Amino acid sequence: MSAIRRNVNFKLFTILSHNRNPQISLRRNLNLQEYHSKDLLRKYNVTIQDFRVLDTSLDTKSLSDLKANEYVVKAQILAGGRGKGHFDNGFKGGVHLTKDTNEIVKLAKNMIGHKLITKQTPKEGVQVDKVMVAESVNIKRETYFSIVMERSYNGAALVASPAGGMDIETVAEETPHLLKIVPIDIFEGVSDKTADEIAEFLEFKGELRKKCAEEIKKLWKLFLKVDATQLEINPLVETDDGRVVAVDAKINFDDNAEFRQADIFALDDVTETDPREREAASQNLVYIDMDGSIGCMANGAGLGMATLDLVNLNGGKPANFLDLGGGVGPSQVATALKILESDPKVKSIFINVFGGIVNCATIASGIVTAFKQNPPKLPIVLRLEGTNAAAARKILEQSGAPVKLMDNVDEAAKTAVKLAGN
Repeated sequence: MSAIRRNVNFKLFTILSHNRNPQISLRRNLNLQEYHSKDLLRKYNVTIQDFRVLDTSLDTKSLSDLKANEYVVKAQILAGGRGKGHFDNGFKGGVHLTKDTNEIVKLAKNMIGHKLITKQTPKEGVQVDKVMVAESVNIKRETYFSIVMERSYNGAALVASPAGGMDIETVAEETPHLLKIVPIDIFEGVSDKTADEIAEFLEFKGELRKKCAEEIKKLWKLFLKVDATQLEINPLVETDDGRVVAVDAKINFDDNAEFRQADIFALDDVTETDPREREAASQNLVYIDMDGSIGCMANGAGLGMATLDLVNLNGGKPANFLDLGGGVGPSQVATALKILESDPKVKSIFINVFGGIVNCATIASGIVTAFKQNPPKLPIVLRLEGTNAAAARKILEQSGAPVKLMDNVDEAAKTAVKLAGN
């Protein structure tokens, strides 16, 4: 799913939703490479594997003080499934173990500068520019721990399971007794008692239970300090030498806190992001790629979801979705239309706007601007209702823009599906 960046954790949603309707926030995730996430964990004293990073220079000086009985060499791309992937040069696997320090450079040379292909990358793969060399730990037992902002609790919740290293939604479905969810008061935070209860539930014993409780409190501090919306450690492991180690981390951040977290947001890796998504983000728009033939544009996530549903209910499939949000101007609308038309899958475009904060006349002016810059190559169906809808229709009619204006949203969806040849 590397082409789809949504600020939604479907695994945790499965656990916490209790059959509620999805509340989807159409935002692109801040994309941190694995070594960046580990850097954050280390900054807040969370126990991790010691590691170094090699880049295209293959300068091994940084490895001189990395001492371990065994090393893990991991290609750094955002997609999952690296261990089972393969490279365009025929090299197998983006994750390797070795005890030989000389072997580290050989492995890195086979990865850096080559494209790694996994189930989650485009079929041509993603180029690897860095590899992480980390201490390999002997895992005795794996557990799962996460902190997530959950609307039903009006705040954060801890989610824990002694069954780590696997999809947590599978645990929730098949063995719900192995799942513990604890709402956290944002003012009280994670108390010593709560941390100890979670450590006990995770089946850490004796001194390890105390160590685990301390790790949980450190993770809570990190969660607060970096304005995270999700912090997932899978797995949180018990090692054979008596340590509690966060082996892998996934961190999502509150986009609204970017002004406080400038250093973290500066790490955002957009090299693997769809260029259309990047262009949309540069205009404060949200673009999501899908696999159908109808380009969909709306203002607001709620109307956007309804628009996608209407297309599906009328026998079509959305090719993408573009959310204009609430504060767009004509130039942004023009950019949005250009992005939709650039998708080769798109056969027709359905624009569904309900003017409230967004003025319909603004949308109409943006469409006219887009047509002047680049005459449309695809049929466009437009439904406008709300603020200044009448003025918007007049703008479009006077411009002679080749847009099919419709009042009934269901009929508009049907027409867009028909024009796409569905």
